[in-house]
Amino acid sequence: MKRIPFLAALAGTLLASAAAFAGQAPYAAAAKDIPVSHRDRVYAAEQYSNTVSVTDPASNTLLGVIRLGDPQPGNLSPLYRGQTLVHGMGFSPDNRTLAVVSTGSNSVTFIDTATNTVKHTTYLGRSPHEAFFTPDGREVWVTVRGEDYVAVLDGKTFEEKTRIKVPAGPGMQIFSPDGKYGYVCSSFNPETDVVDVATHKIVGRVKQASPFCPNIAATPDGKQVWFTLKDVGKVQVFDARPPFKVLKTIDSGPITNHVNFARNAKGSFAYVTIGGLNEVKVYRTDTFEEVATIPVGDLPHGLWPSGDGTRVYVGLENAAKLAAIDTLTNKVVATIPIGQAPQAVAYVPDAVPQGPGTANLQPLGLAGAVAHFRLSAPGAKDGASPTSVALFDQGLTQVLEASVTGLEPGSPYVLALADKPDGSGELEPLAAFKANPAGSSIVNAVGPIRQVVQGGSAGSRRYLVIASGSMEKIGAPVQVQTAVE
Repeated sequence: MKRIPFLAALAGTLLASAAAFAGQAPYAAAAKDIPVSHRDRVYAAEQYSNTVSVTDPASNTLLGVIRLGDPQPGNLSPLYRGQTLVHGMGFSPDNRTLAVVSTGSNSVTFIDTATNTVKHTTYLGRSPHEAFFTPDGREVWVTVRGEDYVAVLDGKTFEEKTRIKVPAGPGMQIFSPDGKYGYVCSSFNPETDVVDVATHKIVGRVKQASPFCPNIAATPDGKQVWFTLKDVGKVQVFDARPPFKVLKTIDSGPITNHVNFARNAKGSFAYVTIGGLNEVKVYRTDTFEEVATIPVGDLPHGLWPSGDGTRVYVGLENAAKLAAIDTLTNKVVATIPIGQAPQAVAYVPDAVPQGPGTANLQPLGLAGAVAHFRLSAPGAKDGASPTSVALFDQGLTQVLEASVTGLEPGSPYVLALADKPDGSGELEPLAAFKANPAGSSIVNAVGPIRQVVQGGSAGSRRYLVIASGSMEKIGAPVQVQTAVE
């Protein structure tokens, strides 16, 4: 009888120990959890405002933005010196340096997390996508998606020192928690390469179910690697160790964007953003069972766990917001306005060791200006809106981004302006596109579109539609504008 309290106490101690050493991505499972505090920061790379938003997770408030470039038309000048299409993001093992990739200006900007100032900018080849430090901090690997290599930068000088040749279109790389392997998925070829970090040699290859992988992540226990396939709406999992065998292929949903992990008292879970459904899906990493579906808002993209795994932060691309998910309840507990079209998100524990950490930040301003629309099939009921449209204000013009779903896979379509709400009358084409194998697409256009679809007299107002066909031969509308927000 006397053993029961002792065993209970021992079990409690073991549980507390496990929780204290849960380990969150990108750290190893043995790493200590870091409780959420005002010293932590959540960063988001914002593609159309060319900003990095800085959020305090302890209060879930936006502190300001770091402006790396200008909106249009300023960034169209031949003498323009800022960054464009701010997109990818990684951070150093000591949590003091943020690496921000701008795909339009072919650069990686290194930012001091304590002062929010730029320490260095490295220019690379065409369309770099993501940058991550090796776990020992000695190197920064950058996938140059517009070419066929991973650029390897010195972790202190940030200068390029060598290249790792891979198939054309490397999408992203991430490292095993022990720093032995780098995993490089492809956006143009159906192959993920495993690279020995010490020698920079390819030591393994994993077949992708499709050519378009935008994101890859490794579990803290060092056993699995998960990557997303945006064009076919799938997630694949392979063994992080030789022979790097594929373990599971999951049908996740249209516009599957990013994946990351959180470990808590209930286990280890993969969180996957499904842009076409405006959801985050949650899977167990041991059984691959889907355990939750979380509505979060328009076009979820990047995501990252807090240092203790109690939250996952999600960038909502078309909503221009950041959503905080409680990982025990799998409910959204906060939504924070940030800049335009957030892409990658990074949660950096202890990013600001002392002081308020607000130096050199600027107000959100125009970077937070966005209008929202929804498109549905003509006559659709129950409020079904398979397509969300955001108009990101650039001043006189807007960048339009449509997250389109519900179309015939592989078929051609046109985003257009119609004379009447039902899509009848003459159609004025804005952009032509082809639906991907999941029947979805991301469609862009630029112009004074808000003034046309929101303002003006009744006779001059136009309405957004999606029609079948091409620019030369537009067919009947298959989706029409149903709501303005």
